[in-house]
Amino acid sequence: MNALRPDLAVIAAHVDAGSSALDIGCGDGTLMAALRDGKGVDARGLELDAGNVADAISRGLSVVQGDADTDLGDYPAASFDYAILSQTLQTTERPDRILHELTRIGRRAFVSFPNFAHWRVRCSLMFGGRMPVTRLLPARWYATENIHHVTIDDFRALAAQQGLTIERSWFLKGDRPMAPRAANLLAEHAVFLLRR
Repeated sequence: MNALRPDLAVIAAHVDAGSSALDIGCGDGTLMAALRDGKGVDARGLELDAGNVADAISRGLSVVQGDADTDLGDYPAASFDYAILSQTLQTTERPDRILHELTRIGRRAFVSFPNFAHWRVRCSLMFGGRMPVTRLLPARWYATENIHHVTIDDFRALAAQQGLTIERSWFLKGDRPMAPRAANLLAEHAVFLLRR
């Protein structure tokens, strides 16, 4: 399971072997392939971009084209051991509804997202007055797919509001894990494992 983006590596390391997983917003299926090949996971995917769907299918992966904002209701409750949403929550129309659907479809759910409360983002806004462009947030404000600017503390509050249990959380500074202390200020990315 090498060559995975750091948040995907965290998820791959913590999905149980032989389980089932739905990767929502799966891209070209990189995580799905790692789970299938490395852990024997029955991995399925939902992806909006037709080119990514074709790439994933050409790798022998089971992916359908669909939109997380409208198509998750078609999946039965508890139909997967894991529902996975990596770097997609902030691009959805209603993250609260998506989180509800994730924890309905999967017995457990992984969610990863960029932390918009990271100190560099704050400094860019405070001192430059502009939305940041960084290695991890490379698009300008008008070209980004990110329509909701979620922070670690915002996500924790949403999970609590929905009555979800946070089983584990991981925080990334650059490409490396970091301690949870001051994560809302210092972590660039977060990964959460949830259950209802």
